[in-house]
Amino acid sequence: MKSALTIAGSDSSGGAGIQADIKTMCANHVFATSAITALTAQNTLGVTGIMDVTPEFLGEQLDAVFTDIYPDAVKIGMVSSSSLIEMIAKKLKEYKAENIVVDPVMVATSGARLISEDAIETLKKELLPLATLITPNIPEAEVLSEMEITDEASMVEAAKKISENFGCATLVKGGHQINDANDLLYRNNSYAWFKGKRINNSNTHGTGCTLSSAIASNLAKGYDLDTSVKRAKDYISGALGAMLDLGKGSGPMDHSFAIDNEYTTEYEG
Repeated sequence: MKSALTIAGSDSSGGAGIQADIKTMCANHVFATSAITALTAQNTLGVTGIMDVTPEFLGEQLDAVFTDIYPDAVKIGMVSSSSLIEMIAKKLKEYKAENIVVDPVMVATSGARLISEDAIETLKKELLPLATLITPNIPEAEVLSEMEITDEASMVEAAKKISENFGCATLVKGGHQINDANDLLYRNNSYAWFKGKRINNSNTHGTGCTLSSAIASNLAKGYDLDTSVKRAKDYISGALGAMLDLGKGSGPMDHSFAIDNEYTTEYEG
């Protein structure tokens, strides 16, 4: 079995962060390992507390994983401080990690900034140039490209700037009232649109984490980048289409919608 490592924050409600990553990796049949960057107290209504780990302890987690179950792909999610980003970059270079997918979690769906300006600069300088693929949403792509995105043409222009500036493939995710669920993959001076069907489901907590983890899972299994993105989009469409409805706010998806075996049978006693 191939393995994938998630480096991200913990979500106590289980819908996003490392919990979503691990569920996604298992559903895509790779073995999931993790290095936790922060503990959060959160649910479907919002985040009420964040406690970062120390850079030294994050480094110890990464040493433990890389020296034993070496990952075939790495997914990186929420990292809120420069010192943690620097530690991740150091370890990725030290262990010559491959198939690195970075979900640059900088801006919440509400538009609120989630990491500091200096952490964004460190992310751009230290981590993004190591990535195989980065997966910004529209607000994050605006930060990285330093331009406004208002339509599909400006999505292409922003993706081109990001890809060329950081030397990696870029998947700019649609939504935000621009083009529904269509994502744009740009790399090597060419681009491709990945069409998605709009699913009328307000429970979208953890979609970014899930998509990036599904892409990393498929890269770990040996699929090329285009195929990995296509398979990941199909997976997230299924997870959203299952119409799970939990919690009082924007709830999680059903990551296990496609798992059907003797262990999933409901008890009817």
